[in-house]
Amino acid sequence: MSFLLNRVFRHSPAWTSIFKMSRIWHSGIDTENIPTVKHDRAAQCFTVSLGTAAGNYDTAILRYSLTGDGEVNLLTTNVPDSFRGEGIAAHLAKAALDFVVEEKLKAHISCWYIRKYVEENSALGYKNHIVS
Repeated sequence: MSFLLNRVFRHSPAWTSIFKMSRIWHSGIDTENIPTVKHDRAAQCFTVSLGTAAGNYDTAILRYSLTGDGEVNLLTTNVPDSFRGEGIAAHLAKAALDFVVEEKLKAHISCWYIRKYVEENSALGYKNHIVS
């Protein structure tokens, strides 16, 4: 039975995400520097501060707006060009969607990346909180 479940799981989007993270963890990237997502409720955004080799800092951001009646609109994600493809937007999307679930909100998704993240990670159960 576990063999069958393992085969089914390996073809799920959740496995794909875990596999990608596993490749990152075993690729020599410093896993102690996995970005911390900060939630600023007043500014209605999630951010990740990103350091560069030159000692400069930049910020990745996911913006949202509360629309009332227990609904939120996930508007945009923006990751600086030099950090794209490193999973930063996925960290932001997960934090925002976890917020939606924890607060028992319904989400409208205006951002193409967040919509893609929900589709690719259907096993995480976010679709139950999405308003089409």
